[in-house]
Amino acid sequence: MLGVADGILNALTLASASLLTQDGAIGVGLAIRVAIAAFATAAFVFFVAQYADYRGQLVTAARHMSLRTSRRLTSTGIGSAIMRDAFAGTLITGCASFPGALIPLLIAAFIPSASWIAVPIAIAMLAALGAIVARVIDGAVLRWSIVLAAGGVLMTGIGYELKIA
Repeated sequence: MLGVADGILNALTLASASLLTQDGAIGVGLAIRVAIAAFATAAFVFFVAQYADYRGQLVTAARHMSLRTSRRLTSTGIGSAIMRDAFAGTLITGCASFPGALIPLLIAAFIPSASWIAVPIAIAMLAALGAIVARVIDGAVLRWSIVLAAGGVLMTGIGYELKIA
């Protein structure tokens, strides 16, 4: 979920100015470049956050075991498992971010006369993701959908003002 939402938000931020202007045609090449950027940023941020979280848990465990340092734990199989798990999550998140960015931009590329249509499609995708998250965590479907869609609208506005691509 995180990767897909991140990819959609990256697409809206990076390409909204092109999507919402009359002369702003999005080509397949730009769609792919934005998707690659989404993959890279999602992967990097996820890895750093996940690995830091795992290491923090390891430090806490070392303290509970009255160890002076967590280095003894990190040099065992636990340290390797932390790296593997963080890397696996990174691949999943990055690979989910790529199509999240690519799908709405490819729609715009294939309908150049109405490239703006990618924006409401991307926002609808975010709303659908919000509904899925809400169902998984037994949350309020409408609230989650509105919040994720509002995030898409906000990022579209920011991207439009910045006019990145």
